[in-house]
Amino acid sequence: MRFPGRCVAASILLWTAGIRAVHAEPPPVPLKVEIDMSKTFGTALPWRFVATQEGAVFVPVDPDLIGLISGDYKGGYVPGLIHLCLQPGPAAPCDPVVAMPEAPAPVPADAWAPHYLKHAEVVFARRGNKDPRFLLQVASQHSDDGNQAVFTQLLAYNRSEERFEQVYAHTTGRNNNEEDRFVTSGPLQGSVISVEPTSDAPFGYWVTVSKPGSDFTYEQVLRYRSATRYLDGNPLAVIDSEMPNIERRLGLWRPGMTLPLPAGPCPNPRLVHQTLWCT
Repeated sequence: MRFPGRCVAASILLWTAGIRAVHAEPPPVPLKVEIDMSKTFGTALPWRFVATQEGAVFVPVDPDLIGLISGDYKGGYVPGLIHLCLQPGPAAPCDPVVAMPEAPAPVPADAWAPHYLKHAEVVFARRGNKDPRFLLQVASQHSDDGNQAVFTQLLAYNRSEERFEQVYAHTTGRNNNEEDRFVTSGPLQGSVISVEPTSDAPFGYWVTVSKPGSDFTYEQVLRYRSATRYLDGNPLAVIDSEMPNIERRLGLWRPGMTLPLPAGPCPNPRLVHQTLWCT
């Protein structure tokens, strides 16, 4: 939804005086993900991806805020640090290709580190389960103002060199409904659509489409300023509302054709200025 994320300091929900606070939730179970890459990619070595997570950390309520909270709420848990490893065998060292990039100044490294695993899956750039890619998307903790670093990358298998290569990478870091999305079906299958807020009025989004080239790497084929506006009240994600505009600019859709409808709970959106509206 195109509404700014609520500011949840250290991912703890606080209630104002006079409203009973919720009890602290139990700590989440640390995740562990293991994916055998050898069969899908046809690797010569037993490549596998492993993600493990440290235990959740309890963060107490700031002493200055205790008087504002009713009930017995004392704090909450934040997810632990996630460790990513892509290796050509159980005893082999981890390939640094999956590491999150260094934090840009002046962001501290611990505020940039991954604590959420949004995607870790094999996807396909062409129909018929052809041209596999490994989609990996991780995210940091939320900052006090709701910002969050989200790192998206795609890996392809280089058979001649027996290794995985990064073919797409992009990082977003604000709480303005940014998104990087790999398209899994339809005429844009295999593409990555990215939306980022503009910095000047009228406040909308830069929409970018990147498609895989002949050498696996992704090439930008479209970039434009969205018709979608920030805080316009449309509950559809920006990419979903902009899909007719995206496909029209790429010669894949024109008025009168069946609308490129989003998946989800909006079966009959209407078309307004080449964008979909769910009302």
